[in-house]
Amino acid sequence: MDRTLDWLRQEVVEAPLTPVLHPSPLRMKGLGLFTLLGHPLFYFLWAVWLPQPYESLWLRIIAALLGCFLISGRISNKPSSDLAAFVFSAVSWFELPFVFSWFYWCNGGNPVWLASVCSMIFIYYFVTDWRIASVGLALGGLLTWALFRLVGPETAAMSASQTPVNAVVIAFSVSISTLLGVSAANLRRQQLNNTLATIGIMAHELRTPLSTAALLGDAIQLELERQPDNPRASHLNRLAARLHALVRNMNRQIDTQIANAKLLELPRQNEVVAAGWLVREAVSNYPYLTQRQRDCVTVTVRQDFAFRSSATQFSQVLDNLIKNGLYSLMAADSAYPSDALHLEVATSESRGQIIVRDRGTGIEPTLLPRIFKPFFSSNKGTGHGLGLAFCQQVVEGAGGRIQAASDPHGGAIFTIELPLATPGSNGPPGNLP
Repeated sequence: MDRTLDWLRQEVVEAPLTPVLHPSPLRMKGLGLFTLLGHPLFYFLWAVWLPQPYESLWLRIIAALLGCFLISGRISNKPSSDLAAFVFSAVSWFELPFVFSWFYWCNGGNPVWLASVCSMIFIYYFVTDWRIASVGLALGGLLTWALFRLVGPETAAMSASQTPVNAVVIAFSVSISTLLGVSAANLRRQQLNNTLATIGIMAHELRTPLSTAALLGDAIQLELERQPDNPRASHLNRLAARLHALVRNMNRQIDTQIANAKLLELPRQNEVVAAGWLVREAVSNYPYLTQRQRDCVTVTVRQDFAFRSSATQFSQVLDNLIKNGLYSLMAADSAYPSDALHLEVATSESRGQIIVRDRGTGIEPTLLPRIFKPFFSSNKGTGHGLGLAFCQQVVEGAGGRIQAASDPHGGAIFTIELPLATPGSNGPPGNLP
């Protein structure tokens, strides 16, 4: 009994909610286009070619036009955003359980609409989380039944013998759809866990030689303490420092990439964070390869602000943006002049801004709509395409948005906009002025 309750709690309560299954721009536009064209087509089928007792042109028009929301660039280009999830859930609920259930009741549950409702159930569980589908299906069925009793047309009522038959068929469709939805959710989580386990094993294997390199650096420094007059002391000291910097850099990159891989299970955080402190800490702690890299990074805090998120996750966001900026400078054969990579903290129109600007190679305009997609990378040699997707996930999880643009003077500009938060009684990490 306890194991069953634990399983139910994990599946129903603790498992991450996924309003849009397998989100992608093409999938979102395809569903929107199918909605836009499908309703007029089915109106023709059920009103003209194979007439049914009840049809509604106006309801079909409204339902078809809702597909335009899914086709719109603001929704389809960011299918993983909170806005896309909300719009998709609302449109899907109206298109599927509400519209189909209404036609089912108005047509007296005839065989055409019994089959249509069963098909709708399978589709609904296929496009969204099974928990959302279950609640939406129950809500749509009950609401349309109540509306039908109040304002429904005079149509042939369902016979006494037909009602239990339809109930059994629909119950079978719901139970099979729920089973498939739960198993598919388990499979997605299992695949993610297997991926993370593999990454963890690789990280462990990488940290072992890194620990050896750190021990070599410690041994060199200990030997120098015994031989302070060694003529090569300064050279060996720089070598030891370089080894330690390399180890810190690799360990930091391993931690960042593990976090990047957890795109589907990032916990939402409500910690109050001071933006100026966060940016200064990220710049100060970043494992630069050379002092020239460090010297080219500057920070300006025009107006500090606080926001609600996770300081740890946002530090990794800034690490990703700093790393990308330094890579762009390297690709541009930059001499790393002062202010070549600049981070700015400001506020605009009651929202906080963190701006990261570099003087590197910039971003091709054709690539701008794609750079935040998982597994897309303009750096085909070493890029994995998860860094900016991770950034977008964290920023949107904090209620903000991140945008990229090419600087007209050369380089790229990343702008993070965040809702302002009032520090709690304990205050945010760091101190606001």
